[in-house]
Amino acid sequence: MAGKKFTNLFKRKAKTGNRTIILIGTLLLGCFFFIATASNVTTRNYDVQIYDTASETIRSPITIENEAETERQRQEAGQQIDDRYTVSAEITEAKTDAVDEIFTAIGQVNDSEESTDKRVEDIKQLLSESIKEELTDRQIAQLVQIPAEERQVSEKVFSDAMTDFLEDGVKRDEVQQTQEEMRERIGYADISSKTKEALRSLTSFAIVQNASFDAQATATQKAEAQQNVAAVMIRAGEIIVQEGQTITNDVYEELRLVGLLNSTRNVLPLIGLVLLIALLTGILTFETIHTTKKNAGANKSVLLFVFLLICVSVILLKLISVIGSTETHYYLLLPTAVAAVLFRHLLSQRFAICYAIVYSVLAGVILNDEIPGSLNMEAALYFLFAQLAAVYAIRNVKDKGAMAKALLFLASVQIISVLLFVFFAFEKYTWDVIILYCGFAALSALLTVILVAGILPFAETGFGVLSETKLLMLSKPNHPLLKKILTDAPGTYHHSIMVANLSEAACEAIGANGLLARVGAYYHDLGKTRQPQLFIENQMGRKNPHDHLSPRQSAEIIIRHPYDGAKMLQDNHFPKEIVDMAKQHHGTSLLKFFYYKEKEYNKDVTEDTYRYPGPRPATKETAVLSICDSVEAAVRSMKEPTQEKIRSLVDSIIKDKLMDGQLDCAPLTMQDLQEIKEAICQALTGIFHSRIEYPDEEKVKEAN
Repeated sequence: MAGKKFTNLFKRKAKTGNRTIILIGTLLLGCFFFIATASNVTTRNYDVQIYDTASETIRSPITIENEAETERQRQEAGQQIDDRYTVSAEITEAKTDAVDEIFTAIGQVNDSEESTDKRVEDIKQLLSESIKEELTDRQIAQLVQIPAEERQVSEKVFSDAMTDFLEDGVKRDEVQQTQEEMRERIGYADISSKTKEALRSLTSFAIVQNASFDAQATATQKAEAQQNVAAVMIRAGEIIVQEGQTITNDVYEELRLVGLLNSTRNVLPLIGLVLLIALLTGILTFETIHTTKKNAGANKSVLLFVFLLICVSVILLKLISVIGSTETHYYLLLPTAVAAVLFRHLLSQRFAICYAIVYSVLAGVILNDEIPGSLNMEAALYFLFAQLAAVYAIRNVKDKGAMAKALLFLASVQIISVLLFVFFAFEKYTWDVIILYCGFAALSALLTVILVAGILPFAETGFGVLSETKLLMLSKPNHPLLKKILTDAPGTYHHSIMVANLSEAACEAIGANGLLARVGAYYHDLGKTRQPQLFIENQMGRKNPHDHLSPRQSAEIIIRHPYDGAKMLQDNHFPKEIVDMAKQHHGTSLLKFFYYKEKEYNKDVTEDTYRYPGPRPATKETAVLSICDSVEAAVRSMKEPTQEKIRSLVDSIIKDKLMDGQLDCAPLTMQDLQEIKEAICQALTGIFHSRIEYPDEEKVKEAN
């Protein structure tokens, strides 16, 4: 009795120690949260005047546009735009056609042997009136005298030069200069001097103004130039003035814009921050204590890992807030759901959801561009939706198909969250920006899945955590040990499946881990595979070998199977929880059949010889397994099971184990035992339900 009191006292002290560690950890976490978020709710103010010397380097606490500087730069950009001119294609084409007409007429007349004057008159007869009005007889006479062998070359030289100049556009004040440039260009041609002179005389006819000032195009170009000037922004963290520099008018205006010249300092935001952090850490404290009660795998190393991962996640948030403002939306790239998914697998889904809420609130504070009094609700809700979706979707990291579906679901939720805020925003986003942000969200989902798949197995192995993923892997029918039970001991396999169904239903009824109970039940009789024929469920109507063995020999064989199974599980690196369930499921119970069989001829036999050496069930799941194991075997031996018989049997088995002290070490209440009984009876009623009694063939014939 004294030893038992000491053990209970030790357990109470252990629980108190765990709570103390949790309280200290969350208190330190709260201090860390305060340090990380203090700059986001307050700003420092400076008492300076124009032309003072800065006593320190001053940085901007917020991001804001310097509208006056933006307007000045836009005006400068507009002034740098030259006037725009429109080149008349009609004038260019008309002059090109006119020159072509002149040279064609010269070609038709120049082959005659008449005098120059007569040929000039003939050419004038061939030319249009508009051309004749602009050309003089002297110009035509010079062109007539071009030798026939140079006529084609000279026409090409003149036409090409004229077209180049006219297509570039000739302004009113550039006509004479362009004519001189064309004459110089003709001078470089490989033709005779006389021909060059004739072509130069035609330059004044060919080169005319064809470019006019375009007021609308000029205004459009200036507007585009002004629009292309980016807004002059004072970025959060940007240096406004260096230590030792003079505070000029421009610097003073920037200090005023970012709100650093306000002389009143308000401590209320810090008080509000303390209250907020108290609420957040209170939630984490409560949930951590609740989780450690429900989850035996939540040891100190796991809790330390959880606190460190929370700190790392907050540090990443802070780095993102420093690297870029929320306008860049870099926070969309954060694989923020990694921690929540790890907590779901290492601790519980409830803790993961609570953490997701806490982290999202912190994100709203940290990513507010250090604008006091504001929260970034877009970031907060984006992180919340992403974490909840990941906690729901990422369940089995070993299943590639399941992970692919989880990736698709998570990416869809995050992209929808981005589109939601884009369409809600007053500011209109361009499609390329929307596509970029959606790409950020999809990449974040991919990183989340990759990191979870890579980190979780190491975390489970390193901390010895029996996660739902690991249990699901062990529950697959193709597991080598389950195959061994099926092939070597098929009766035991069927028994284990039935016990698993009963155990899961009973554990879920009392809030215990039903999946753990199911998997433990699958392997609890693994030790029977060493000598399966010695266990009645595997004899299949054959002679019972125990008929030829002494009660003590039979007892030794049967008593050994829990420990043989535990050894086999240990050799295959099974989790400690499963090994303990195999070892403890019979506790220190008595093999009554063989005990009383020997007692018939040996009155001095003691119960200790026929009792399992233990230990007794220490967890709810193992205790439930112990009850269901006995119930299934007893019900299977009943010839005509009815609801009343089943209920009476279950009740007697539970009472027998309770009176024998087999449930003393398990944290079960009387209410739990009642609920276990009801769950088992309900499950067995479904299995052994009444069937319709069909008439035999003779009765059917008589009825017809």
